[in-house]
Amino acid sequence: MRYSVITILCMTLTLFAGLTTQVSAREALDRTVLPIQEPERPTYSELDVRNVETPPLFEVKAPEKAPNIVIVLIDDIGFGGPSTFGGPIQTPTLDMLAAEGITYNNFHTTALCSPTRNALKTGRNHHTANTGSIMESSTGFPGNTGQVPNSVAPLAEMLRLNGYSTGAFGKWHETAAWETSVSGPFDRWPTHQGFDKFYGFIGGETDQWYPLIYDGVIKVTPPKTENYHFTVDMTNQAIQWVKAQQSMTPDKPFLIYFATGAVHAPHHVPKEWIKKYKGKFDEGWDKIREKTMARQKKMGIIPSNTKLPPKPKDIKDWDDLTDDEKRLFTRQAEVFAGFLEQTDHEVGRLIAAIEEIDEMDNTLIFYIAGDNGTSAEGGFVGMYNEMTYFNNVTEKVEDLLPLIDEWGGPQTFPHMAAGWAVAFDSPFMWTKQVASDFGGTRNGMTVHWPNGIKEKGGLRRQFSHVIDIAPTILEAAGLPEPKSVNGTPQTPMEGTSMLYSFNDAGAKERHTTQYFEMFGNRAIYHEGWFARTIHRAPWMAVDMPPLESDTWELFNVQRDFSLANNLADKYPKKVVELEALFMKEAEKYHALPIDDRVIERMNPAIAGRPDILGDRMTLTLYPGMDGMLENTFMNVKNRSKTITAKVAIPKGGANGVILAQGGRFGGWSLYMKDGKPIYTYNFLGLERYTVESKKAIPEGEATILLDFVYDGGGLGKGGKATLSVNGKAVANGRIEKTQPLIFSADETADVGLDNQTPVAEDIGIGREETRFTGEIHKITLAVKDVK
Repeated sequence: MRYSVITILCMTLTLFAGLTTQVSAREALDRTVLPIQEPERPTYSELDVRNVETPPLFEVKAPEKAPNIVIVLIDDIGFGGPSTFGGPIQTPTLDMLAAEGITYNNFHTTALCSPTRNALKTGRNHHTANTGSIMESSTGFPGNTGQVPNSVAPLAEMLRLNGYSTGAFGKWHETAAWETSVSGPFDRWPTHQGFDKFYGFIGGETDQWYPLIYDGVIKVTPPKTENYHFTVDMTNQAIQWVKAQQSMTPDKPFLIYFATGAVHAPHHVPKEWIKKYKGKFDEGWDKIREKTMARQKKMGIIPSNTKLPPKPKDIKDWDDLTDDEKRLFTRQAEVFAGFLEQTDHEVGRLIAAIEEIDEMDNTLIFYIAGDNGTSAEGGFVGMYNEMTYFNNVTEKVEDLLPLIDEWGGPQTFPHMAAGWAVAFDSPFMWTKQVASDFGGTRNGMTVHWPNGIKEKGGLRRQFSHVIDIAPTILEAAGLPEPKSVNGTPQTPMEGTSMLYSFNDAGAKERHTTQYFEMFGNRAIYHEGWFARTIHRAPWMAVDMPPLESDTWELFNVQRDFSLANNLADKYPKKVVELEALFMKEAEKYHALPIDDRVIERMNPAIAGRPDILGDRMTLTLYPGMDGMLENTFMNVKNRSKTITAKVAIPKGGANGVILAQGGRFGGWSLYMKDGKPIYTYNFLGLERYTVESKKAIPEGEATILLDFVYDGGGLGKGGKATLSVNGKAVANGRIEKTQPLIFSADETADVGLDNQTPVAEDIGIGREETRFTGEIHKITLAVKDVK
C-alpha cells in the first residue's frame, strides 16, 4: 500500500498530537496520591475501528532525568573499620566513591539492624514503623509490634508507582517473624513492599556457604558453583537484573537496594581473603584503636582535638591477655577483615556493571558502611558458633583454639571477641546495640552522583540520620512525598532531605533533633548537644538495672566528636531540659514504654506478640513441608515431644531424613541410615547425642515413633529418648542437654530432607543428598509441657 505525502503528513501530525497529549498528561499527574489515578476511559459510538484514532496511551513515567538509585548497606561494621574512614580494613570501592563524591562523617543509624533498615526504607523513625528492635523480639506494644503499618509506605513502593524498576538483593529482616511461613500474609515481604525483584534471605543472618534463599516469595536452592558464597551470588543476581532491566527499558530508572549479609556473623569468607590480613592485627585491639584514630585525624575525617574515650571496663587490655588468647583473637580479626574487603569487592563488581551499561553519571549511590556499629555480641572470647550467645552458653578459649584453621569456613559459624568491635568503632567507646553512644549509631557514608554533585572528595559534617535517605531520594528524583499510598493516608516522613548539603559543605544543618532508643539505651540529639544514658552493655542479656536508676550524661558534640567529655555536672539544667525533650520525642514516636528485656523477648508468649501456632500442642506435617523457619514451627524447646511418622519402606531399606529442625550448629533429626531409624540431638554443634536402632526396618508400611521425655526443672535440661517401630521399642538413650532458646536464625524445619547444613553427620549435605528415599505419608509432632 502506498501513502500520499498529505496522508503521511496527517498521520505524523496525529502521532505528534498523541505524544503531546501523553507528555501533557504526564506533566499534570497528581503524584501525591499513589497509585496515580488513570484518566476516565473514553466511549465510542463508531462501529468500525478503522474510522477512529487510537487514544493516547496512559503511562506513569518517572520525571525526566530522574536518577537511578543504588543503596548499598553493609551489616555490622562501625565507623572505624573501613579504610575510607581511617580504619585498618581495605575498602577500595568505598574509597573510590568517596574520592569521586562526598563523605558524611556525622551520619547516624539506630544501633540495630531491623530498625535501621525500616527507618532507611520508609523515612520514618523506627518506632513509627513498629520496629523498636529486631523482628524476633517484637512485642505487643505500638512501636514494637514488628508489623510496618500501611500508613508507613516504603520508599520502594513510592518509586515503583512513579515509574521506577525496583530490585532488592541480600538481607531483608523486616518481615514480622510469624509472617514468614507459607501462609503469609506476604504484605511485608519485599515484593509486597515495593520491590519488583527480590533475591536474598528473609531473616537476620544466614550461612554464607549454605544460605536459605528466596526469589520473591519462593524458596530456591543456591546455584551449584565451585566455592559458592552468598555475597558473590547476590551480586551476580543484581548485575544480571540491572543489565536486563536497562536492556529492555533503558529510559526507565532503577532502584537497587543492595544489602549484604556481611559482615554480620557468621563471619564466612574464602581463605584467600583471610590470608591478606595475616599478621595485620598482631599488635592487638588497643594499638589498632589508637592508630585508627591517628589516621582519622590525619585524613581530616575527625577533628584534630578528638580524644579517645576509655574502653568499656569489661574489655581487657591487650597486654593483659595470654598468648593463646592473642593468637585466637588475632585470627578472628583477620577473618572479619577479609570478610569486609571481599564484600567491598563485590560492591565494586556491581558498580563496574553500572559503568559498563553507561549509567554511572545519572546514578545516585549511597554507600552506607554499617546499619549500626560493629557487633560486640561475640562476647569476650568470640564464638565458634554464634548461636551460643542466643542460648546463654559461654564458649572457652581452650575449646576454640583447635578451630583456628577452620575459622571462617563451613565448619564454623563464628563471631569475634568484643574487643575488636570497640576497635572497629573508633574513635568511640561503645558498639552495636548501644543507641546512646556514637559507636553504636555513627556510621560512615559516601554519596556519589556525577550529574548531581559537583565536588569530588568533599566532607560533610551536618548531623544526618538514616531516616533522611528516603526524603533525599524523593527530592533528587523530583517527586513529592505522597499523602496517600494504596488507599491509605500516610504518616508524614520524619526525616530531612540531605540534598541541601550535596553542593554546599557549609550549609546550615537542618536535622536538628533526633531521639535514640534500643533495649533501654537512650539518648537525644538537639542543636549540637547530646544527652544520653548507658543502660546496658551489649553482652548483658539478663538482670538489667532499673530504668529509673540510669544516670544521664551530657556532651557538646560540636566540640567533642567522640563523646569523651561529660558536661553533666557543669550544665545540670541542660541535662534536665534534654531528658525532658527525650521523653517528649519518645512519646511522640511510640518509643514508650521502654522495654529493656533481651532474651525474654525471644519468647512470643512473654513478649506478647502473635505466634502462628498459638497454644496448639500438635502439628500434622506432610511431604513438601520444608524450609519452615523457627518462628513458624512448633516450639519443642524445654518440652517433651513425640514424633509419629507413618512411612513406606522400599525394597532394600530406606535412607535420609524423615523430620529435622536446625542444622550443623544446633538442632535435632529423625532419619534413617542403612535402613535403620536414628534420632540425633545436636547441641550447638558442640555435642551430639544419638539413639540408634540395631536393626533395619523391613520393606512395607511402618510407623516410626520418637518419644522424648524432658527432665523438667528449668530451661535447657536433658531427657530420655526412645525409638519405636510399629509399637515396639528398638532403642533408647539419654539426651544430656538441650538448647533452651533458639536453634538457628536461618536453618529450618524440614519434612523428608535437611534443607541446608545437616543436623546429623555422615548423611550428606543439602536437599538431594539428605532426601528420604522411602515414602512419607504424614508425620504428627506433639509436645507436652513439663514443670
